[in-house]
Amino acid sequence: MKVTSAEIVISAVQESQYPKDCLPEFALIGRSNVGKSSFINTMLDRRALARTSSQPGKTQTMNFYLVNKMFYFVDLPGYGYAKVSQKEREKWGKMIEHYLNNRSNLYCVFHMVDLRHPPTEDDILMYNWLKYYNLNTVIVATKLDKIRPSQRQKNIKKIKKSLDLINSENLITFSALDKTGKEKAWAFIKSMIEKREEN
Repeated sequence: MKVTSAEIVISAVQESQYPKDCLPEFALIGRSNVGKSSFINTMLDRRALARTSSQPGKTQTMNFYLVNKMFYFVDLPGYGYAKVSQKEREKWGKMIEHYLNNRSNLYCVFHMVDLRHPPTEDDILMYNWLKYYNLNTVIVATKLDKIRPSQRQKNIKKIKKSLDLINSENLITFSALDKTGKEKAWAFIKSMIEKREEN
């Protein structure tokens, strides 16, 4: 897909602030510092539309990015960051849960995990939660370029086993450096939009 326009339109913390135009939304969720902002910037061919940070826990709001005036990427706060207070984590959890459970124009969740490591307990809990609520979910295994080619298949197998991932089509290996996985992610977004339009 050729991106002709992309902008952040709102950083929301509650439903009343969500966009009202009912366009398709693709949410990004994952552990802090897993590469959600890098994924957005790579997909949109922008260097710094989504702010990347070496400091985990920076995203504290739901950031809605409007793409080609057709759909949104929704960057959700990262989970599993120990230095955030328990009270703050609970607040983020409720905000994320409310959005995922109630947003009728949420087409899919991109659940991002770090390919360098086996899924964490938080990753497994989140994926099981998404499955329990029957949300369309694609696993995006980030930081592919940081792993030796000889190690990649072994790490992919670990992710599939840990998450009990049956459908391999719902796994995208991704690199923000060399853009591996970008075309597959765009193809999936396009197919999801077309499928929903048919129904």
